[in-house]
Amino acid sequence: MGFIGCSMAENTAQGYQAVGGERMWPPYGTNGDVVQSWTSTSSASWRKFDQQAARYGKPTAVWVQICIFSFNGATYDEVKKLIANAREHAAPGATIYITGQPQYQSGWTCDLAGRGGPELTDELARRAAADRTLNVIYPGSFGPLGSGTTADSCHANGAGQQILGNQAAEFFGD
Repeated sequence: MGFIGCSMAENTAQGYQAVGGERMWPPYGTNGDVVQSWTSTSSASWRKFDQQAARYGKPTAVWVQICIFSFNGATYDEVKKLIANAREHAAPGATIYITGQPQYQSGWTCDLAGRGGPELTDELARRAAADRTLNVIYPGSFGPLGSGTTADSCHANGAGQQILGNQAAEFFGD
């Protein structure tokens, strides 16, 4: 199973492997790869994805994580482009899962995504899943992270990765 996203997806992939998950690719250096990094099919982000596909085979399932920086956010049209691009880079007929980046405890702000940023990504994922023409699956939201589960204001520490990894195993299988 392939995935696209940013460092938050990397945290989830690390946690997934730590809890024994084998279906999902291991982390492959998507740190900083927010939505706009994935809107062009020839971007450096997609080149990294294609290297993984060459190594493991074109995935029959792809998890699309909507990940943002506060200064550029994301639009629904960009999210639709991510989904279309994931289909282009995956095996024919691949299942596409979509989520936002992890959610946080009430009152917690991920400085990179900004106030309300993680919630926006979750809303965009839910909207995409509700659009039957996109044929994507929203398995649920990741988290919440916060005090004791983050290494900084955004990224999961070991305990947070455990939470994310267990959720990924529940959402995608192990």
